[in-house]
Amino acid sequence: MRRLRLGERPEWRETAAAAGFHFHSVGGAPYWDESHAYAFSLAEIERDIEAASADLHALCLAFVDRAVGDERVLASLGLPEPAWDAVRASWRRRDPSLYGRLDLSYGGAGPAKLLEYNADTPTALYESAVFQWLWLEQMLAAGRLPAGADQFNILHERLIGRLRAVVPGGHLALACDADAPEDRGTVAYLEDCARQADLATRFLDLAEIGLDGDGRFVDPDRQVIPALFKLYPWEWAFRDPFGSRVGDAGTRFLEPPWKAVLSSKGLLPHLHAMAPHHPNLLPAYFESDPASSALGGSFVRKPILSREGANIEIRRDGALVAACGGPYGAEGSVLQGLAELSDFDGRYPVIGSWIVGDEPAGLCIRESAGLITTDGALFVPHLILP
Repeated sequence: MRRLRLGERPEWRETAAAAGFHFHSVGGAPYWDESHAYAFSLAEIERDIEAASADLHALCLAFVDRAVGDERVLASLGLPEPAWDAVRASWRRRDPSLYGRLDLSYGGAGPAKLLEYNADTPTALYESAVFQWLWLEQMLAAGRLPAGADQFNILHERLIGRLRAVVPGGHLALACDADAPEDRGTVAYLEDCARQADLATRFLDLAEIGLDGDGRFVDPDRQVIPALFKLYPWEWAFRDPFGSRVGDAGTRFLEPPWKAVLSSKGLLPHLHAMAPHHPNLLPAYFESDPASSALGGSFVRKPILSREGANIEIRRDGALVAACGGPYGAEGSVLQGLAELSDFDGRYPVIGSWIVGDEPAGLCIRESAGLITTDGALFVPHLILP
C-alpha cells in the first residue's frame, strides 16, 4: 500500500458536474481529493481486505443470530426495548439487507483491524461506485497510470443485482433528509441503480412519510409503501412516534431492522468475546466491564451510539491525544484497543470495505489530518497496480 502523488485531472470539476457529483466540496471545503491516490497490490486487496471483510461479515451475522435470542445483549447495544420484537422478527424472517461498510485500519503491514461496522446508513456510496471508477478510466486513457491498473470496485453491478433480487412488487420508495447534500446524493444514486434494476421509484423527504388508519406507511398520496430505502438510522427511527409501527406495518425496509444490531458500537466487545484471537479484531470491552483494565492506558473510547467520529477519545499510555465533541454518549461507551492508523505523509487513511448483500464488493478511502475520522475527512481514490 502506497500513497502516490498523481495530480488532478485538469477539468475534473466539470466532469463531476456532468456526472451529477455535486457534493465534491461541502461548505466550501474539499471532500473529493484526487491530487493523490492509494495504490495496492492485488494480494493486499484479495487477502487483507476482501477475504478479511467476508470473514468479519460472517462473524457479524453469527452475532445477530445470538443477539436476537438474548435480551441482555439487545439492551447492551443501546436499542430501546419496544424495538426488540421488530428486530427479532426481522432477523427471523431473514429480511434481506442491501449494503453496509466495514471501516478498517490498514496500512499494508499486518492484518486489517475492524474499527466499526457502518451497517445501517453508510454514505460515500456514489463516489465509491462511480466517480472513483471514472477517475481510473480517465487516468488510464490519459496515460497517467500504468496499463493494467485496476480497482477493487464491483459496487455498481452488485447494487443493481441486489436491488432487483430483494425489492418486492417492482416498486421502491427512497427517503432521506432532502436538505442534506451528501445524503441526497447517496439516495439519488441508489434511485438510479433501482431504475437500472427495472424498478419503479419515488423519492420522498422523510417528513412526507405518514401512517394510514391501519398503521401502514404511506406516501403523500396516501399510497401504501411496499418497500422503502431510508437513509435514516434505526436508533433514531425507533424513538420516533412512528417507530412503534415498524414491526407490523408490512413495509420491507432497506436496511432491515436487524441491521440496528450491527450499527451499534456495542457490537465490538461482543465480537471480541466471541472470537478473542481473531486476527482482524481489536480487544474491546464495555467501559463498565472491569475486564477493560486489560487495555491499560491505550484505547479508544466510543459511545455505543454515535456517528462521524463524534464524542470519540483516543488515549495513548494514559494521555489524551485526540478527542472530538458531539451529542452522544448518554447510553454508555465501549473501550477498544488502540489501532494506530498508518501515517502517510502526515495523513491517516481509513479503509471502507463495502459489503453488498453478503459479499465484499469494493473499497473507499477516507483520509484525515488527525487521528479521528470525522465528516471533514477527504475521499481519496484507489487503484491496484499490476
